[in-house]
Amino acid sequence: MKKKPGKTFINNAVTYLMVIAAFVVMSFLMEKGMLSRSMKGQLVPICVYVVMAVSLNLTVGISGELSLGHAGFMSVGAFSGVIAAAVLAGPVPGAVLRLILAMLVGGMMATLAGVVIGVPVLRLRGDYLAIVTLAFGEIIRNVINCLYIGLDGNRLVFAFNTPIAQDPARTAQGIPFQILVNGPQGAAVTQKLASFAMGFALVIFSLIVVLNLINSRSGRAIKALRDNRIAAESVGISATKYKMMAFVISAALAGMAGALYALNYSTVTASKFKFDTSILVLVFVVLGGIGNIRGSIIAAALLTVLPELLRAFNDYRMLVYAVVLILVMVISNSEGLKQLKENVLKKLGRSRGSKGGV
Repeated sequence: MKKKPGKTFINNAVTYLMVIAAFVVMSFLMEKGMLSRSMKGQLVPICVYVVMAVSLNLTVGISGELSLGHAGFMSVGAFSGVIAAAVLAGPVPGAVLRLILAMLVGGMMATLAGVVIGVPVLRLRGDYLAIVTLAFGEIIRNVINCLYIGLDGNRLVFAFNTPIAQDPARTAQGIPFQILVNGPQGAAVTQKLASFAMGFALVIFSLIVVLNLINSRSGRAIKALRDNRIAAESVGISATKYKMMAFVISAALAGMAGALYALNYSTVTASKFKFDTSILVLVFVVLGGIGNIRGSIIAAALLTVLPELLRAFNDYRMLVYAVVLILVMVISNSEGLKQLKENVLKKLGRSRGSKGGV
């Protein structure tokens, strides 16, 4: 007798089918010319922010740690990806393969940053952890603002807080020189490699990694630590190991998303990865439901494209956007609505009782 698919399998299948259906519909509309130019330009950012929301939900929702420096990992992946794409332009002529390699490099560099930051940070809890991750995100952004990187032939040239120029002797030899990262002016992308198809592939990859982790033995250990750390540690679950696992995987996915984001534009600056970006991704997670991966996908896609859809309202579009955010937060918080309803009914009952007594 065949075993019926479990609830977890069905929920995961629905999530995958939802993403695949959205990709098929948007690809069909784009092929038929039914999407505006601005909407086409939003397709890759939507995929990027979906990955960012899913990866942050792994830290905030599944692990139970509040991180406010997620944009820092995105920036590490973005600039690493741009540098990797420029270096590989000669040896790897294929755009798709170069994009994949650039995303992998961005993910690996963000993983390294996650380990370096996670070791001291994950010893903290609550507000202290949030403040320190916020500080690390800002430190990363300011370090990138002071960084100058050039490609001198086949070698990379680094400088900190000092603009770089080609060596005159190498200029005389006809060796090409290219500035990749120019401090506050950011990085110049020689070729925009990002595509909606690769964005969709990254979303699927992120879902496979996150959903499989959540449903694995490690995922259950992470959730046990979130629910009751003392009880989990008392049965031999290592808090350091599993908290670090969730934090580093989240950072790696953010780095890959950052590389895809950067290679979608002609230039990318560190100012695009400010504290505001971390808060925006956190808003996606909260509105979609903390710990709800499918909700994060819907919230990220909807709220990324909503300002563009409201552009016809001109001066009122940000007001409408704010109202929609508030309504979604109120509607999604069903427990809060229930509590509000009970409080109102209690107050009405008391007021009626006092009137009857008079």
